[in-house]
Amino acid sequence: MVIALDVGTSSARAALYDERGRAVEGRFHQIGYRARVTPDGGAELDADTLFDAAGRCLDHVVAGRVPGDIAAVGVATFWHGLLGFDARGHLTTPVFLWGDTRSAGDAEILRSALDEESVRQRTGCHVHSTYWPAKLRWLARAEPAAVARTATWGSFGEYLELRLFGTARTSVSMASGTGLLDQARVDWDDEALAAAGIDRSRLFPLTDRAEPERDLLSAWSVRWPALRGVAWFPAIGDGAASNVGSGCVDERHIALNVGTSAALRIVTTAPPIPPRGLWRYRISRARSVIGGATSEGGNVFAWCRDTLRLPPPDEIERVLSAMSPSDRLTVLPFLAGERSPGWRGAKRAAIVGLGLDSAPLDILHAMLGAVALRLALVYDLLAPCASPEHTIIASGAATEHSRAWLQMIADAIGRPIVRSTEPEATGRGTALLALEALGLLSDPGADPPLGATVVPDAARHARYREALARQQDLDRRL
Repeated sequence: MVIALDVGTSSARAALYDERGRAVEGRFHQIGYRARVTPDGGAELDADTLFDAAGRCLDHVVAGRVPGDIAAVGVATFWHGLLGFDARGHLTTPVFLWGDTRSAGDAEILRSALDEESVRQRTGCHVHSTYWPAKLRWLARAEPAAVARTATWGSFGEYLELRLFGTARTSVSMASGTGLLDQARVDWDDEALAAAGIDRSRLFPLTDRAEPERDLLSAWSVRWPALRGVAWFPAIGDGAASNVGSGCVDERHIALNVGTSAALRIVTTAPPIPPRGLWRYRISRARSVIGGATSEGGNVFAWCRDTLRLPPPDEIERVLSAMSPSDRLTVLPFLAGERSPGWRGAKRAAIVGLGLDSAPLDILHAMLGAVALRLALVYDLLAPCASPEHTIIASGAATEHSRAWLQMIADAIGRPIVRSTEPEATGRGTALLALEALGLLSDPGADPPLGATVVPDAARHARYREALARQQDLDRRL
């Protein structure tokens, strides 16, 4: 048995899997929480809240008699989160999330001061508020007292390991999402560190994902006796795990994931430099992930749900399924700034074309369609990196709960999309990678659980291309 622990931006989950990567019935638990957002673009989580949620999830999974021996715990968490630690390992900051855009101005300054293309080619990351150089520059200016107390910077993955084992390392996977890692050398990038205003002594040591810890501190060994002495693998990026869990582990498969945000990704062992607009992160030293992520996804649906007077979910789905792309409303869905493909963190959302007859479902339909158009732009950049006859496999709560929205994405992209039937792609991928690291599994991408294919409508695709032109024109004008 292996446990997959997935600590995301909106919930923590833990599940038990057998030696073939199949979820064990009744051994899953999830605890939700919400980020704190501020009017100036802040997006933060409390690390202790995350740790408590992760611990309670583990409590439920290992409670009572476990149907087999637990050999390992695999961990996945969100990329780009930034967290400060003092010299004793105590927290000096909250977790600053990828959606925190308060450093957008600092990113603009760095962009003008650096050879951005050279930095992107080395680190795989654009100069943007998502990544650590801009965030650390902003923190030095906005929170100098907290920065002065900070001895080391890391992610929630390192905080989890530090609390459980008294020591911590940064996996190559998590480091690849910071904007500080030289992808070719798989080491910290000196120019990016200088841009961030730190040196490597203020970062945790690098390690690969298959190098586990085993000696839980005594308090946790008492709390979870079933986990004494088992291998705990360092945290990897949740997007990387999601690709593996949905069966997308080579250039023949593009993973589409729509959760809080949305992304299209390919796993490759080649060392390509992705087209401008995309990024390159890592699963491990041997495997890279190329793709693009939008700052909008399920968060747009949630904003509409919380802001508009929407009908019940069944009626929403029925009405959305019957609607065609509209030429009346043009939307820029940048509720949390822009990531792929334009990478301008200070952008904000806009809806143009509203009239007295504009109903809540008209606005929802236009907002979701706008997200589909942003994914179409990412797909246009990513498709040449994939095999010509590639398959797009969709996972994530948003696509699972709304067939109508997935149809909109297929229509916008103009390619069939196969739905994954795996409800926990990130957890499954985390378990499969743990089994591979243990030597119990040779091919983590084998036998992905697939469902129905969503086929694009040619007429709607043509209308979405027209809508994309209007969206891009509005973007340029604003």
